Amino acid sequence: MKSITINGLQRESVGKTSTKALRNAGQVPCVVYGGDKPLHFSAPELAFSKLVYTPDAHTVVIALDNGETYNAVMQDIQFHPVTDRILHIDFYQIFENKEITMEIPVKTVGTSRGVLNGGNLRVPYRKLRVKAIPSKLPEFIEIDITPLKIGSKFYISQLKNDDYKLLHPDNVVVCQVRRSRLAVVDVEDEDEEVDAENTEETTTDAAATEASQE
Repeated sequence: MKSITINGLQRESVGKTSTKALRNAGQVPCVVYGGDKPLHFSAPELAFSKLVYTPDAHTVVIALDNGETYNAVMQDIQFHPVTDRILHIDFYQIFENKEITMEIPVKTVGTSRGVLNGGNLRVPYRKLRVKAIPSKLPEFIEIDITPLKIGSKFYISQLKNDDYKLLHPDNVVVCQVRRSRLAVVDVEDEDEEVDAENTEETTTDAAATEASQE
């Protein structure tokens, strides 16, 4: 997984007055949890653009003015209800030998047979909760939708991976192709149905012949 470096200033004063002064100066007050004690720091709002305004998942290297660095992941963020400016960010410190949980984006690739025939691709889960040590966390979870026909579903159980654990039940549908009014019959599906019908008729005729001979 890619990492983004945030250069910040450690802060000792955490009261409302100092926090307001930071925001007025274009700084975002932040806290890092997960270590021996909470770490308070601030950084320019623009420094978080590549972390916040992106669908991708990233880990973070927090580089402070005193030379110390911390590896972390973003845990929570607060925006102003009117201006949408970043008001506060919580981070969680990560360690290489300790598992963490993150929401990882789902990326679909390929062109579904069902979509080509007029079906609608539905992806109810744009992100999935994943648990792993930091070095094993994927940047995204890729799903090849090429074989999906109208009515087909792709389940969590089909995404099993030795590097990380998906924190969802196996029967959760990650994506599916649903029928629409504009959908047409898939030629291959129609052929499969005809073959099935022919097989059934052949079986029935054979049974009738055997019965008459008896």
